[in-house]
Amino acid sequence: MNELLARVLDAHGGLERWQRYNKVEATMVTGGGLFPLKGLLQDSNPRRMTVWLHEERSSVTPFGAPDQRTMFTPDRIAIEKLDGTLVAERYAPRDSFAGHQMHTPWDPLHRAYFNGEAVWTYLTTPFLLVMDGVRVEETEAWREGPETWRVLRARFPGWMETHCMVQDFFFGEDMMLRRHDYSVNIAGGFPAAQLTFAHIEADGIRLPSMRRAYARGPDRRPVTDMLLVSIDFSAVAFT
Repeated sequence: MNELLARVLDAHGGLERWQRYNKVEATMVTGGGLFPLKGLLQDSNPRRMTVWLHEERSSVTPFGAPDQRTMFTPDRIAIEKLDGTLVAERYAPRDSFAGHQMHTPWDPLHRAYFNGEAVWTYLTTPFLLVMDGVRVEETEAWREGPETWRVLRARFPGWMETHCMVQDFFFGEDMMLRRHDYSVNIAGGFPAAQLTFAHIEADGIRLPSMRRAYARGPDRRPVTDMLLVSIDFSAVAFT
């Protein structure tokens, strides 16, 4: 295993501990300017997110109505009642984003897909970097004020639905995640830089409880007056 990745996994709670768990649940509050750009209403109501750790699968409750939830897998996105009654579904959901740009409107299934793949990625980081087919290498370190952040570049396999196939993860001297860079392929491929803060510990796993995603400028720095997505996590529990 890559030396930096091994240290990062240990700092976040350890691979052995991670493998004991199957799911994580978290309360999340989201915001930012991306959703209004997509013609979607945005509110600060808390929602409960469930992520399966060793397969790409996730769900958020409520979604669209108090008695509805989403069910996400790479080949299908669905909105359903809490009793399992189907409200809407779409197979091969990534194909529905063909030709989209940052201002292209989304329907509820687009948003459900984005939520499913993005938050699955966030709540499994950094342990998803050892999943089948993921390749990592250390790249040039990043200087952030007085700090030096080490950077892992990940190349993801085709079976995994995530923002893009090549992403960069930045780690501080304590080996905790500080930043996550990617391109938002389902919205025209614009570059984004997501800053992470306020690390917490839940059942022995450490993770950031606050994420702020910005457009990324040509100098690789986040354009901090363009907040695209904010996510705050609380009440995190691994089972």
